[in-house]
Amino acid sequence: MSYELVLGNYTYSSWSLRGWLLLHRFDIPFRVRRVDFLDGSVADQVAALRPARTVPVLVADDGAVIWDSLAIAEEIASRHPDAGIWPCDPAARAMARSLAAEMHASYGALRGECPMHLRAAYSDYAISDEARADVARIEDLWSFARARFGGDGPWLCGAYSAADAFFAPIAARFATYGLGTGDAARDYVAAHLGDPAFRRWRAMGIARQEHLPWYDRDAPRTDWPGPAPRAARAVEDGTPENDACPYSGKDITHLLEIDGRVFGFCNAFCRDKTLADPEAWPAFTALL
Repeated sequence: MSYELVLGNYTYSSWSLRGWLLLHRFDIPFRVRRVDFLDGSVADQVAALRPARTVPVLVADDGAVIWDSLAIAEEIASRHPDAGIWPCDPAARAMARSLAAEMHASYGALRGECPMHLRAAYSDYAISDEARADVARIEDLWSFARARFGGDGPWLCGAYSAADAFFAPIAARFATYGLGTGDAARDYVAAHLGDPAFRRWRAMGIARQEHLPWYDRDAPRTDWPGPAPRAARAVEDGTPENDACPYSGKDITHLLEIDGRVFGFCNAFCRDKTLADPEAWPAFTALL
């Protein structure tokens, strides 16, 4: 079974992030097709995948079109029962499904006032009472789930599950806007920011440098609270240590320098996503 996943913008599209994590985090092979938020409506760009009209859209090689992130979670859980999409324990699984469903249907004030923006962090950002109520509810759910099912790990219901994929963009909002006050919330947000899969997604957004100004907010900027990336820079000249791009195996056309060492990639995007967060990419860290 193979899939095509249709996505939006890496920096701003929270639902796209959920869909991508549901496959990438559970090692389900897929290829990506992107829509452009600056090129007309998403509905027009996915018109061939009727009745889908938003992203993400998952297309299976048997022709099935799944156009909702919660439906994607359930369908890939059915098609890949051993992948671990939901917890094995029935009580933990019930909790995880309830968490994902509430996230899917709720928190309108928080979403409206604090859109996902993975290339910004703000200080002193004011939110409404309604959004504060959303934050309080989320913190309570995170604390409750982790106390009951989290065990010694950082995730909500034991091992990473679809519930964590659904809350990843909420954790990103907490990071961007400085939300949340409890230790459980801070620990859970930090787990997402340090998760290599999340870091890879964010690095691809940095590499693409697509700016949608309506997501910006009028508030003081501060540093992104996640792990600081290892210093690297693009270079025009040098002799790379590797003979082929670590991602595609294709010929080298673009170079990067890190710690005085030069490595090559097959295109600017492969180089730039590595430049954004070198330690997020296992194929590159294997070269190091």
